Amino acid sequence: MEQSRIDWPSFGLCAAILVSASIPLFLYPDASNVALESLYNYITREFGILYLLASVAAISFLAWLAGSRYGKVRLGEPDERPEFREISWVGMLFCAGVGAGMLYWCATEWAFYYDAPPFGAAPRSVEAMEWASTYGLFHWGFTAWAFYCLPTIAIAYPYYVKKLDVLRFSVSCHWFLKGKEHGPAARAIDFLFMIALLGGAASSLGFSTPMIAACFGWLLDIEASDALEIAVVWLCILLFSLSVWLGLKKGIKRLSDINVGMAFGLLLFILIAGPTAFLLKTSLNSLGVMTQNFIRMNFWTDPFSNSGFVEAWTIFYWAWWIAFAPYVGLFVTRISRGRTIRQVVFGMLIWGSLGSWLFYMVMGNYALFLETTGTVDFTGIMSSVSGNAAIVAMLEQLPLAAVVIGLFSLIALVFAATTYDSASYTLASSATLHLRAGDDPARWHRVFWALALGLMPVALMLMDSNLRPIQVILLIVSLPILLIGVLMSVSLVKTLRADQSGC
Repeated sequence: MEQSRIDWPSFGLCAAILVSASIPLFLYPDASNVALESLYNYITREFGILYLLASVAAISFLAWLAGSRYGKVRLGEPDERPEFREISWVGMLFCAGVGAGMLYWCATEWAFYYDAPPFGAAPRSVEAMEWASTYGLFHWGFTAWAFYCLPTIAIAYPYYVKKLDVLRFSVSCHWFLKGKEHGPAARAIDFLFMIALLGGAASSLGFSTPMIAACFGWLLDIEASDALEIAVVWLCILLFSLSVWLGLKKGIKRLSDINVGMAFGLLLFILIAGPTAFLLKTSLNSLGVMTQNFIRMNFWTDPFSNSGFVEAWTIFYWAWWIAFAPYVGLFVTRISRGRTIRQVVFGMLIWGSLGSWLFYMVMGNYALFLETTGTVDFTGIMSSVSGNAAIVAMLEQLPLAAVVIGLFSLIALVFAATTYDSASYTLASSATLHLRAGDDPARWHRVFWALALGLMPVALMLMDSNLRPIQVILLIVSLPILLIGVLMSVSLVKTLRADQSGC
């Protein structure tokens, strides 16, 4: 049964903000770029350390929660079984959490660290190579999935155990709302979430669609252009509009299952057809470097050299995960009925991290191999043309290049679709007055947000050819969510203690 009662104040206000934010980007791109840059510098300077502390706090809190007696609490009835099989559950949470943006960064991120490594290492040295192949694993590993997992548990417990009939981000602060799920405080929290999701979704689509367009341009033997990139945006929107129309089980689940199979099949092909020994040795070495330096990397503030590495990369990534965390939390809540808190925590942190690491270990290290052996001037192509062109040049070196690039394009397209159909579903849920466990938002409502999500990415792509505006948007929209994270953690502990003490 679909619930079609729309929360019109939330719906209208969020849609208005989306349009209002996009118009200046279209009409005044240069002035918008300057304003965004100033905001980025201010936030990283004044609040950057909060992001670093939040990452440590999130991992520590979840480790305590999973290991405590609360870890056995089931999200649903005490004897309820999980709604989805493990492989489908992992596939959906992975596709929702990473998206096509990961395909861009797993192939290119190492190059930035190779030329400007952390901890004062010399550029292009052996030490720089080690950090280049390691830091991506750190940024896309446990911390990312901890940021995603915290709101998942904070929302899922009151939704499934307390039997709330609303599926919104504000549910995570259930203890403080005292039953006023439609009151002003709840609406303010949900409004901040919807803005963060719109900004985060727009930014991620802005990363991935130029890459897909570059692959399509190579396949069709045409030059990549703004028109081609915009066409790819609307192709993505068409695909995930169809997916959200079909619903969770027929659309999102099937797309996720298919895409996970194709993606890991491509990684296996690159591992076998590429420099297998190098990829395995480098990957194992990177895991060792990260394990040895995990605490150092989490607490590094770079106070003496002030190289800007932490602000440009680690804080940017933590802001990205925080901006996306409420959305991923809401979506994973919807698919996690019947699982225990411990199963959700371990499943997200372990399976999510392993899945992300495999892409970096195979694609990232393959690109590093081509660079260091002189086969492809990957960093040169990145600086003179674009990272997207460098990715195409990397894929060209594999056997059956046309098939590989075609498959890579399809995987990226479906990753974008599975991320944004999940985002559309979540936005529609947040703007629906009542949504009991097992129900879905109205179809037209889901499709509306699928279409609306394409507006800001187009504006960002037309505004600037580099990635800086996208990074700024992510940082700005994540700051209020970072502060709400403290409230949701306190709310979850208080609710668990009150319920368990009364058992």
